[in-house]
Amino acid sequence: MKLTIIGCAGSFPAPDSPCSAYVVEAEGFRLLIDFGSGSLGALQRHLDPHSIDAIMLTHLHADHVLDACTYVVMRRYAPGAPFPRIPVYGPKDTEARLMEAYGGAGEEHIAPSLRDVYAFHPMAPGSFELGPFGVSVDLVTHPVETYGVRITHNGRSLAYSSDSGPCEALVRLAQHSDLFLCEASYLEGRDNPPNVHLTGKEAGEHATKAGVGRLVLTHLVQAWGSEECTYAEAASAFNGPIDLARSGAVYQI
Repeated sequence: MKLTIIGCAGSFPAPDSPCSAYVVEAEGFRLLIDFGSGSLGALQRHLDPHSIDAIMLTHLHADHVLDACTYVVMRRYAPGAPFPRIPVYGPKDTEARLMEAYGGAGEEHIAPSLRDVYAFHPMAPGSFELGPFGVSVDLVTHPVETYGVRITHNGRSLAYSSDSGPCEALVRLAQHSDLFLCEASYLEGRDNPPNVHLTGKEAGEHATKAGVGRLVLTHLVQAWGSEECTYAEAASAFNGPIDLARSGAVYQI
């Protein structure tokens, strides 16, 4: 598998990165996981956006889904349109949320919904096949319906926390994964809201419990704390290799 980090900023775009968006590739199949604010622009540095085969939206907060709306414009009105509909896997309200965000007032004569662009598939905890991948999803701790993800291919595995506070579901999903892409939005020692995000230390603790091969810290909020401190916190709880996610970074898994 090949993982390309398109965007990794947490909660709102950073000066050097859009919000959450990750492409996982194998056997010519491209899965986009999350489609956060600003990520469509960065995506074009790495591939033709029309070459995406499927999209997975882990939850419906703006920093994980908003560019799925701008992608409608790119795909619906592009020369050569219409294109085949793209499967979109997400929480049960994904279609309504994207339609609300897109608006579309005055376009009812063109398309009363987004179904000319997307084929929506509601997710629930469990496992399914998607292209060449085995996919497992489970609910994690966040204020809205949110799924952590495990992707497997040819005996290799990638786990992604999405946004989550501490929970055992993350440990199960990440169990012995080769790479754990884990959020670390907060720092220790602050009055952080409970059950929303992880600190760097908590990300390291989950990685240690799961026995992962490599920890990649993502969803970092530069305006809220030092990346160096986040890294140090994670390293205090996990003794394996640790990276700070960077837009444009590529991992072979």
